[in-house]
Amino acid sequence: MQVCGVDDAGRGSMLGPLVIAGVSVEKKNLRKLSALGVKDSKKLSPKKRQELYMSIIRLADDYHVVAIPPRSIDTSVKKHCLNGLEARYMARVVSKLDPDNAYVDSCDVNPARFGREISRLSGRHKIRSHHHADSKFVIVSAASIIAKVTRDKAIKRLQNVHNLGSGYPSDSTTVRFVTAYYQKNGTLPSFVRKSWKPVRTIIAKN
Repeated sequence: MQVCGVDDAGRGSMLGPLVIAGVSVEKKNLRKLSALGVKDSKKLSPKKRQELYMSIIRLADDYHVVAIPPRSIDTSVKKHCLNGLEARYMARVVSKLDPDNAYVDSCDVNPARFGREISRLSGRHKIRSHHHADSKFVIVSAASIIAKVTRDKAIKRLQNVHNLGSGYPSDSTTVRFVTAYYQKNGTLPSFVRKSWKPVRTIIAKN
């Protein structure tokens, strides 16, 4: 039986992509993920995440990663359907991996509704949707690591050109970068999510 886990990385960031990753393994191999030390990516150091990233890829029967660009995020936020956008991309990942069961980390306040939407969009795959699934199910933890490492690589490429911090609104370096860039250019680069409230606030003030 193939079991798949799906998770995201970068949902709350002011800039860069929202990454969705899925990992699929035989159910009997789930214990091997646990033995590797796989856990929620937020509970691991960057070095450990990178080490586990390679181990997960070697162990997995299949995996799939998609990156949602800021322009698509902005379009969905304006339509008040960011959860719908994420459901569509998670469904694409599930369809690609075609598991017997898929566990997803729900961004919807109603995880059952979120699961039903992914099931509908993925051709009626069996979806188990939970809050904090990345800390409850090791297969989702594995997906969270793949998503986080992929997202970190994307941000690193931007950091090689700009001093923009982590990308999150709690990071003063990120806020200073977005503010200074807008003040200087009167616009923002394509990798900034212009629909995000902290970004709109910066634009309004400047």
